[in-house]
Amino acid sequence: MENTLETGIIDNIAEIRQEIKKFRDKNAIIGFVPTMGALHVGHESLIAKARQDCDIVIVSIFVNPTQFGPKEDFDKYPRQPEEDRKICTKQGVNLIFAPSPEEMYPQGMCYNDFTAIVPPKFYQDKLCGKSRIGHFNGVATVVLKLFNIINPDKAYFGQKDAQQLVIIKKMVQDLNIPVQIVPCPIVREPDGLACSSRNKYLSEESRKKAVSIYKALKKMKELYISGVDSVFRAIEESESLLHRDLEIEYFEVYDFETLMPVDKIKQNSLVAIAVKIDGVRLIDNLTI
Repeated sequence: MENTLETGIIDNIAEIRQEIKKFRDKNAIIGFVPTMGALHVGHESLIAKARQDCDIVIVSIFVNPTQFGPKEDFDKYPRQPEEDRKICTKQGVNLIFAPSPEEMYPQGMCYNDFTAIVPPKFYQDKLCGKSRIGHFNGVATVVLKLFNIINPDKAYFGQKDAQQLVIIKKMVQDLNIPVQIVPCPIVREPDGLACSSRNKYLSEESRKKAVSIYKALKKMKELYISGVDSVFRAIEESESLLHRDLEIEYFEVYDFETLMPVDKIKQNSLVAIAVKIDGVRLIDNLTI
């Protein structure tokens, strides 16, 4: 049954902690879905999984400035608070935590005067981390802050951001954070394009070109099933399916658990890709 009670929004830390204490006093299992808003069906799938597993579901909506570089799209990142609230209400979310940057970083965001989480260099210096220097410092820091504020039992992350997922899992393990990380499958549009908030930037023509990303990823899996395990050969053949207007940032294969690069495709290999199309950066991946 669709929820008809409008989901409440809280924008300050003290109040959200008070509400969470009420849930804790009732021994409720709390599920948490951290987002940057501009919610789509991919986010809805995370919320649905949390609803299935937990008594209470909290969604955060926070466009985190510390994970954006100086030339990235922080200012124009899509924001749709009213639409997000409607989606959360429809999905039965109990509370939305939507703080301002000043609430999350009251002392400012200068790392010279701020304790930041810095994941190991080995996990950062590949895939998206090669071009987005410092990005995962910002991601890890804000996720840990949100975990400390929400104190969830389970937190839900999509596998589309595969490197982020691996880094968050490692942070939780290394720092003994008492939360279960629940990976959730990539949700795709009917044409195969992975759901992303940045898809809103795509023109109709760009979107048609972007569909070739998933075609190339599927080709990698088909080649492996047919007996091809050479990463070099598989990428060479699959890359030919990408639309010629796509600017490839990376198209690489790693072990999904360790992010070790591999030259032979095997079970649990992560095939990951990032491209720019008409100025829009898209990422996608597929697990063998």
